[in-house]
Amino acid sequence: MARRKRSRRLLTLLVLALVAGALAFAFWPRPMLVDIGEVTRGPLVVTIDEEARTRVHDPYVVSTPVTGRLLRVAVEPGDAVVRGTTVVAHMLPINPSALDIRTREQARAAVTAAEAALRVARADLNKAIADNDVAQSDLERAQQLAQTGTLAQAALERAEGTARAAQAALDTAEAAISMREAEVANARAQLIGFDDQGLATALQINTEKATPLFAPATGRILQVMQKSETTLPVGTPIMEIGNIEEDLEVVVELLSTDAVQVREGDRVIVDKWGGPQPLAGEVIRIDPWGFTKYSALGVEEQRVRARIALTDPPDTRTALGHGFRVEVRIVVWETGDATIVPASALFRQDGGQAVFVVEEGVARLRPVEIERSNGLEAAVASGLEPGERIVLYPAPGLAEGARVANRATN
Repeated sequence: MARRKRSRRLLTLLVLALVAGALAFAFWPRPMLVDIGEVTRGPLVVTIDEEARTRVHDPYVVSTPVTGRLLRVAVEPGDAVVRGTTVVAHMLPINPSALDIRTREQARAAVTAAEAALRVARADLNKAIADNDVAQSDLERAQQLAQTGTLAQAALERAEGTARAAQAALDTAEAAISMREAEVANARAQLIGFDDQGLATALQINTEKATPLFAPATGRILQVMQKSETTLPVGTPIMEIGNIEEDLEVVVELLSTDAVQVREGDRVIVDKWGGPQPLAGEVIRIDPWGFTKYSALGVEEQRVRARIALTDPPDTRTALGHGFRVEVRIVVWETGDATIVPASALFRQDGGQAVFVVEEGVARLRPVEIERSNGLEAAVASGLEPGERIVLYPAPGLAEGARVANRATN
């Protein structure tokens, strides 16, 4: 009996020891698993990233110089043109319009009146010719009589005046004939209508005599706004010409809060334009005025337009054209030697920035001074040294002196 009681007591003590050990293991403090990074040293670039568009800075719009009929445009977008040499379009005078019944009858009456006036002018011409012949004959007889002394000088002078007056009347009648003939031609032209195929075709100017429109600049056709043959008023745009090789630039619309950080001459990296390598650029102008624009989410934004010149040779971007989408990164700050900490390790502390530094498995809170940040990395002015280990994405429960361990990565 005594031996059995002793064995039962030993078994109970063993079970209690195992339970106590399990509880101690379960509640024993363990290190918090965290992501650990390292402070490095190297170059850091701070940029403003935006989507942008390419454009030709000085495009030329070819417009109709007069109201007329534009013949079908033969050039296509992308065709090369030379200033003052390449003919890009042809124009003809406008076709006659269709006449309504009243207008046609009025025009016919005007033709009848003009023809009657022409007949009157011809009759006046015949009378002037007859009067001039009589006056010239009287002048010849007066001159003969004056030479023999049988006619007074005053009578001779009257005969000469009458002859000059008759000649002037004849000249006036001949001029009246020309004027009446022009009036008849003008009245007949009023009868030319769109439906008068025979007359309109007889008076129409052919294509060879059409007015040519020459290219105003050397470059390429960017777009053709009016391709088909049609009648256009004066000043209507036909096509746009630009020099893609030498005059291509990038236009970006910056947030006004970002635009104040940009300066003329800032270096620009033009990326995601379709080529194998990013292009180099330079800010050449920032507009002094902003405008309101709504984002895709309907948020009202103040934007400022900036121009960027491409500094790479044209042969590095031969496929880039007018109106293409690109992404630009405007460099507003850069250094070749900075103490770099991942931005994910920073958090706000007492109005400043701080990080958790891992020292022998213990997290130590340390305030730091940040010089610049690009959103992914930050340049540390003081508080950290290269090679130190820091906690990335610190959890809200992490505190000073807590034991930490690096989380295993898959």
